[in-house]
Amino acid sequence: MRRAMPAALGAVIALVPLFPSFIALSGVKFPGISLLPATPTLVVLGFCGLLAIYALIVLSLYPAAGSQPLLMPLLAVFGAGLLAGCLGFNPAAGLLFTGIGGLGIVWHASIMRFYADRYAALSIFTSYLASGALGCVAAIAMVIARVPTAQYVLQHGRATGTFILPGELAGYLIVFLPIAFTLARSGTFAALRALAVAALLVGFIAIVLSYSRAGWIGCVAAFAFLLAARTRRGVGAAALVVAAGCAAVLLLFNAHHDPSEDYTRLSIWRAAVQIVDRYPLTGVGPFNFSRVYPLVRAPDGDAVAFHAHSLYLTFFAEFGFVGLAAVGWTIWRFAVELRHRIARAPGPEGLLALSVTAGLFGVAVQGLIDTVSVVIFGLWMPMLALALAAAKGGKPSPTTG
Repeated sequence: MRRAMPAALGAVIALVPLFPSFIALSGVKFPGISLLPATPTLVVLGFCGLLAIYALIVLSLYPAAGSQPLLMPLLAVFGAGLLAGCLGFNPAAGLLFTGIGGLGIVWHASIMRFYADRYAALSIFTSYLASGALGCVAAIAMVIARVPTAQYVLQHGRATGTFILPGELAGYLIVFLPIAFTLARSGTFAALRALAVAALLVGFIAIVLSYSRAGWIGCVAAFAFLLAARTRRGVGAAALVVAAGCAAVLLLFNAHHDPSEDYTRLSIWRAAVQIVDRYPLTGVGPFNFSRVYPLVRAPDGDAVAFHAHSLYLTFFAEFGFVGLAAVGWTIWRFAVELRHRIARAPGPEGLLALSVTAGLFGVAVQGLIDTVSVVIFGLWMPMLALALAAAKGGKPSPTTG
């Protein structure tokens, strides 16, 4: 059974561009268009569930002491989600998305345990680059062809593709681009390097066409982190990257945002603070922000808000202090473990781990002014594992293991 694990890991990573469609299952009104109908969305979710059952069986058959340093913190996050969902305003939706988060824990544990198996790393990175590149090509083609028309009009001509919102596409690419960049420079095989170069090119075009201010800033932060972490001279280069990114945001952002979102976000943030003030301990439940927002919004605020336009405010409002403490524990434990592993990792493996971490850092910066569900449900937990596993020394080649 273990021999099929590389294919299973690759399959799950390849499906991540379809994860944003899961939001349509919650019944929440979202400001976008899902290209995946309800039945195929359920099929994708069911397939992920079957793969998770398989992964749990294999994990039980091949346990390894000390291979899961983040398991307890992640289970604490899962428990906080269950508590907030059960006590929230829509337990069904809350439990659904907490369950999807549970699938993320399964794949986190699987990557940590089996990354060094033969073909596993190669399968993960090949699937990730190929599916991400195809998602970007689709998003670019839809903008050029202006189809679907409703999506083109609703998003003001911004690249979106299967991600429902341009910010979701941008969040995915913040994690995607640093990994593609590193593999384009140091991939084990010529074919993998060529795929990474192509993915890097179409990914860059797609994130530019997303015109996501939070996405651009997050991408700039990710590459600045990678430059600063690699060499001492990288700090100066990182500063130049940040300056150029900020200039691009100031000059180009509002051209594709009519009306501008600046003032609407301020009012939504104030409403989020009001929700936190009323439900500080366990929050209002996962994906229940939009249900409570109309009751606390300012008179001049937007009539509808899908989330708090800040990852941290959204999480605080929906999971409360309990969830916030669990996430803080996870991040602290990850930082300690990564520092320990990076100190012992050889050059290529350490650089690959840093590129994954750079993407996580970038989405953390993006999260200051946006909330991206594909990162939360599709990328966060698996990428924590990928950074740690890569730093331990596995290589994206068929001879590993």
